Amino acid sequence: MKQRILIVEDDANIGLGLVEILRGEGFDPVLCARGDEALDAAKRERPVLIVLDVMLPGRSGYDICRELRARKIPTPILMLTAKGQEIDKVIGLDLGADDYVTKPFGVRELVSRIRALLRRTQAATGDDAAFEIAASKINPKTLALTRGKTHEELTARELRLLQIFYRHPGEVLSRERLLNDVWGYEYYGTTRTLDQVIVQLRRKLGDSGAEPKIILTVHGVGYRLADI
Repeated sequence: MKQRILIVEDDANIGLGLVEILRGEGFDPVLCARGDEALDAAKRERPVLIVLDVMLPGRSGYDICRELRARKIPTPILMLTAKGQEIDKVIGLDLGADDYVTKPFGVRELVSRIRALLRRTQAATGDDAAFEIAASKINPKTLALTRGKTHEELTARELRLLQIFYRHPGEVLSRERLLNDVWGYEYYGTTRTLDQVIVQLRRKLGDSGAEPKIILTVHGVGYRLADI
């Protein structure tokens, strides 16, 4: 059965081009041209991944991403951002997007990023053993983190990072290794993306103070999980 991908893009040339490209790659693409119709389309089509533009008529990509996560819908989201707009990328990641591609983008890059994201998502959800980090309990089956009375939703990427840290306590993990293990060897972005996700994980773990005590920064190298 072909994997369905929802494309939310109002530019007809880009949208129809993506449909043709993804269909040729063996996917089942569905196009939605308006932001205010995207949530209903996501519910109706049940895609394995959503390609989501930031600037849309009716409702922005940010609003859609925020609402999907608020509804506890963990479907991977690949955002399309404007060229050179770092703030677009950071805001999208803060709201729960899993990755982004900057316009204009190459066809091969986009397809590779989609395949890599799907592989990471499947790998993360395939290992469903619950585990604990510090005072937090992580349930891979529900993509949920519980810390006392606080409940947080995790993206597949965040879960994968936590699983890697959990399996390598005290070990210094380089940024390159984490990017390769979580985003895949075809990752085209910068370590800025990883750093932003670490910020979100620290917040969810209750470790977002000036001096983190759970996920530690090893300057010039990467990160390590404290032996606590």
